[in-house]
Amino acid sequence: MAAIEGEVKNESGKLEFSLDVPFPSSREAVIALRSLSPDREPRKGGIEKELTLSGSTLSVRWRADEARILRVSVNSFLDHLSLVLETMEMFGPPVSQ
Repeated sequence: MAAIEGEVKNESGKLEFSLDVPFPSSREAVIALRSLSPDREPRKGGIEKELTLSGSTLSVRWRADEARILRVSVNSFLDHLSLVLETMEMFGPPVSQ
């Protein structure tokens, strides 16, 4: 179950949204991080996305100027995350290298 921290305005006036996604293993979390990291935001300004890894938990934090931009970015990320999870499920647990 993913942990979600709602939208809040920080001291700079930007909206923030955080999401923690636990995985069964740190290897699967690394695979998800590598799969999702190349996706940069299409807009140059107005939004920042940071992905970090702690053990088997992938954490994502967004900072945005506008709620609409934040919503589009989070929705897009969730679509990609869903695809990564479906692919992992289809191919089974990762094999150690």
